[in-house]
Amino acid sequence: MKMDDTIAAIATAPGAGGVAIVRISGPQAETIALNLFRIKNGQTPVLETHHLYHGHILSPDGGIIIDEVMVALMRAPRSYTGEDVLEIHGHGGYLLPQKILAEVLKAGARLAEPGEFTKRAFLNNRMDLSQAEAVADMIAARTERGLELAQAQYQGKLSGSIEKLRAELAGILALLEAAIDFVEDIDDLPEGKAIPKRLQNVVQDLNRLAASYGDGKIFKDGVSVVIAGRTNVGKSSLLNHLLGEQRAIVTPIPGTTRDFIEEQVRIHDIIVRLTDTAGIRKTGETIEQAGIDLVWQRVAAADAVLILLDGSEEMTSEDREIIEKLQGKPLIPVVNKADLPQILSEEEILRIIPGKVAIRISAKYGNGLEDLRAAIYRHFCQDRGDDSSSDTITHLRHRLAIEKAVFHLCEATAGAVRGLSPELTAADLRDALDALEEIIGKTANDMILTRIFASFCIGK
Repeated sequence: MKMDDTIAAIATAPGAGGVAIVRISGPQAETIALNLFRIKNGQTPVLETHHLYHGHILSPDGGIIIDEVMVALMRAPRSYTGEDVLEIHGHGGYLLPQKILAEVLKAGARLAEPGEFTKRAFLNNRMDLSQAEAVADMIAARTERGLELAQAQYQGKLSGSIEKLRAELAGILALLEAAIDFVEDIDDLPEGKAIPKRLQNVVQDLNRLAASYGDGKIFKDGVSVVIAGRTNVGKSSLLNHLLGEQRAIVTPIPGTTRDFIEEQVRIHDIIVRLTDTAGIRKTGETIEQAGIDLVWQRVAAADAVLILLDGSEEMTSEDREIIEKLQGKPLIPVVNKADLPQILSEEEILRIIPGKVAIRISAKYGNGLEDLRAAIYRHFCQDRGDDSSSDTITHLRHRLAIEKAVFHLCEATAGAVRGLSPELTAADLRDALDALEEIIGKTANDMILTRIFASFCIGK
């Protein structure tokens, strides 16, 4: 990646707004400012770093005022990217920021690639790779807990944990390499005898960190829940109530829902992607059967299935067949039509769905929905601590790197216990260190960097 050129992009969201920011980073940032920016008396200012100046952006070829702006120059290395950075704060909207950006590009900058400002910050050691990923996570966060996790990672919490474990492994590796260089019998040294236990402690810490991915993924990415059941049990009515809007068509005619409808709703601190599906029944109609086939596809990909039953009737053979087909999937049983006399008993539900207490609701009137929301949240978050002091990983890349490190450490531990040559144990330790260093970017290759920063927005 070229680091000697200057990049520019609009750093704020497009559309109507009070302020729009054009960000410029690179060696020509100050030169571009001096070419385009004039203070009130029309003079070119002497820009001090980290000061805010009021004036106008002018077109150099015609001297036409494009916008009244505030300008800030942040000289390297005290900037977001570690390079000279210029920010032009102008009026919001679509056309004005684009006109300013066009003049900046004419003056010698090029349009930044997605995430290129943060990528430069990483390459200039302003942050490590896990912190760079956290920048995108903070922008995308949709719940308080998701934002807390992203902020903790950006502030270096994960990096600190990884660095602590790296330091422990580096110390063990130094001991092994000393034994290799000086032909010592590592097992005769007190420090050498402690190596297997020290490695086991690191493995335990890494396993705890890897196990936190399940929690982190829920709070970062949300969960998918499919509403399933036979026809006319109230699936579409339930979806509408949970969303707070008339999203699905509700009629007493069986088979009204032919295709699935997916919408997102926030339940406490998680985003739940709810999918309303076609009622499951035996049918000879081609279109309706295609909708039923889609139900099972959505169920296969779901994190949980909300199985809806009719409390005003006995459980039918269709209900039993559906539940039988859902064996192995996490189920949340819900009994609808609580506004009518209840015939379906708790005992019957427990016989076919053991250990699951059903939530009784009225999708028609909205009764019991708070209990249902609480049940959905408990299903995913029960026994999951909200302690922000505990480390939580939110990226699959991190978990895979940790698992790779654990594998090599287990190999190293087994070798140390069996008294294998220190060279072999040291080789496994180096592989484990390389795996951990992928997380913070010390050994990340260009392919990993490209994949990570391609998901960023332009201007960040």
